[in-house]
Amino acid sequence: MADVIVVGGGIIGLTAATRLREQGAEVLLWSPDDPLATTSAVAAAAWYPTRTAYDPRVLAWASATYREFRRQARAAVPGVHVRETRNLERTGVTDEPWWAPAAERVRYLSADKPWTREVRFEAPMVDMGLYLPWLQAHFESLGGRVVRRRVDRLEEALVEAPTVVNATGLAAGALCGDPDVHPVRGQIVIVANPGVFMSVRDEGDPAVYVHPRTRDIVLGGTYQENSWNLTPDPAARDAIVERCVALVPDLAGAPIVGEKVGLRPVRRGGPRVEAEKWPGGTVVHAYGHGGAGMTLAWGCADEVAKLAR
Repeated sequence: MADVIVVGGGIIGLTAATRLREQGAEVLLWSPDDPLATTSAVAAAAWYPTRTAYDPRVLAWASATYREFRRQARAAVPGVHVRETRNLERTGVTDEPWWAPAAERVRYLSADKPWTREVRFEAPMVDMGLYLPWLQAHFESLGGRVVRRRVDRLEEALVEAPTVVNATGLAAGALCGDPDVHPVRGQIVIVANPGVFMSVRDEGDPAVYVHPRTRDIVLGGTYQENSWNLTPDPAARDAIVERCVALVPDLAGAPIVGEKVGLRPVRRGGPRVEAEKWPGGTVVHAYGHGGAGMTLAWGCADEVAKLAR
């Protein structure tokens, strides 16, 4: 019998399962899909707590995750690297962003209109196509086990382990009766990298971002509340490319090599990371991270491990 069953095989589930296994727990990870078929695989995966409000726990999670990805970049973990990043703001705010204490080398520069300030910092970037398979293999190398299994009720897992980690993303809304969970559709375009190595984000509406990886660049994006549509929209693709080329002219003519759509698991009120007693055992909830899953994953995994153990 396992000590813990983690339900959900995206970045939140995999990091939680890994931390639990590192601390000696016998861990099963249940997921119906390969990691590359999860929402996490679609993520642009640039460290930044996008559309996430300040909370002391969120800041702690972001800080711990930042440090862990910097460590992994130094260790040459597949898909992990660090990019100089420019955030172009339009709000006129002059205070330090709430997330700044979690990052390194944050600087503030003047900016031309329509922007009011440029915030520069170094941000971890993750190519999920490389990283998620590595992370699952790492978990398994530690003695963790992965089972391809879909659940309709969390009680199915509580029958087989005294503690269950609910890292089911959007499915958590139905699995634990949380009406605050809802999808936010995001579409990205992937282009060949013509030699761009600085990440840029325009925090307008819609937000525009250019996140270089090793061989390609992720361009975004869209933020469509309560849309379940997973089909790429050609008009949205063209608009994304147009906005990104206007932001970074060196992208002009870069060949499109892919486009993806994912449904961010957003939760009104922010992520839910807490333990709850259920008949038969304990459920540790870890869901509702929206578009900041990569940014908060390792910090949340640390807290999940404490709650579970």
